[in-house]
Amino acid sequence: MDPALQVFAGPAARARLAERGLQPSDIAAIPAAAGGPKGLILNGLDCHLFAHWLPQSDQPVHLLGASIGAWRMATACLPGNADAHFRAMAEAYVGQRYDPEPGRKRPSAAGVSAKFARTLADFFGGQEAALLQHPRWRLHVVTSRGRSRLLQREGRWRTPLGYLGAFAANALHRPWLGAWLERVVFSDGRTPLGVDWRDFRTQRVDLSEANLLPSLLASCSIPFWLQAQSNLPGAPAGVYWDGGITDYHLHWDYRPLQHSASPLVLYPHFQPQVVPGWLDKAWKRRHRPSAFLDNLVLLVPNPDWVRRLPGGKLPDRSDFTDLGVDERQRRWRAAVAESQRLADDFARLSAQSSVQALPL
Repeated sequence: MDPALQVFAGPAARARLAERGLQPSDIAAIPAAAGGPKGLILNGLDCHLFAHWLPQSDQPVHLLGASIGAWRMATACLPGNADAHFRAMAEAYVGQRYDPEPGRKRPSAAGVSAKFARTLADFFGGQEAALLQHPRWRLHVVTSRGRSRLLQREGRWRTPLGYLGAFAANALHRPWLGAWLERVVFSDGRTPLGVDWRDFRTQRVDLSEANLLPSLLASCSIPFWLQAQSNLPGAPAGVYWDGGITDYHLHWDYRPLQHSASPLVLYPHFQPQVVPGWLDKAWKRRHRPSAFLDNLVLLVPNPDWVRRLPGGKLPDRSDFTDLGVDERQRRWRAAVAESQRLADDFARLSAQSSVQALPL
């Protein structure tokens, strides 16, 4: 049977994998992309990495997440059985249901935000302190904060016009997007992250018990689908949206981490491309690897394996509208169950003394 998992890596990472294989002690950070339901296909890998593989080492590991990636990485930080937590997280995501209010064809952004906030509170509520005190994992939640006058607060006309301006600025030059939206990272302060954020306008805020749930909700607040979040404790004033807007796949400069005792970045992802921002999806030239990813190891589902999933594709947000609730949930649960194949392949690879990765 063809492998379900493919491994890509930057030049420095390929050399290290060839020399010594995949070692849990080599991992400095784990990014987790935005992408909505696509992240469900990584559930088996998440369970294996955090419940079985990484516990074989003892160094601190930075967990970086935007949108569903932030939910996944926060789940890793919960005390107790990581395997059970990730399976519960997948079921909570699959079980989401947003019915339109009476007289509406689609649910309102306010209604979706209120219901999703309850989902996060049910899942994480009361465990904030323990989550933020995890002995090894260091959580970093990525959000996008409005900066231009049009995006400093949400409005029926302001927000579409603001995002039109942001799209145009980004199309011309990605750093110019920083005049419209900035990256704000809610970050564990115990161990410096050590990545280089000079590629894009960035602010850092200390994660706390007070802002953990609000920052997770903000990181998942897709424009026009959910409301923007405001008044986040300890953070600059303004409104916050999905972290994937500025950092869709967290294409950050990870090279400074090469100088640490754990020099690799391990990235379970759902595609071979690491796209900088959500607004870059249309610009294929920005999907290419860069020197930023020199020490990155990318774990990706094999396209041939994906074609054997229900519907012949990964779960995605269009399933909410294209499929009935029962059929969507059936397909997504089947995809989560199939994701164990990725974990099985990773277990075999990580047992090898040398791993040959494909170039990014």
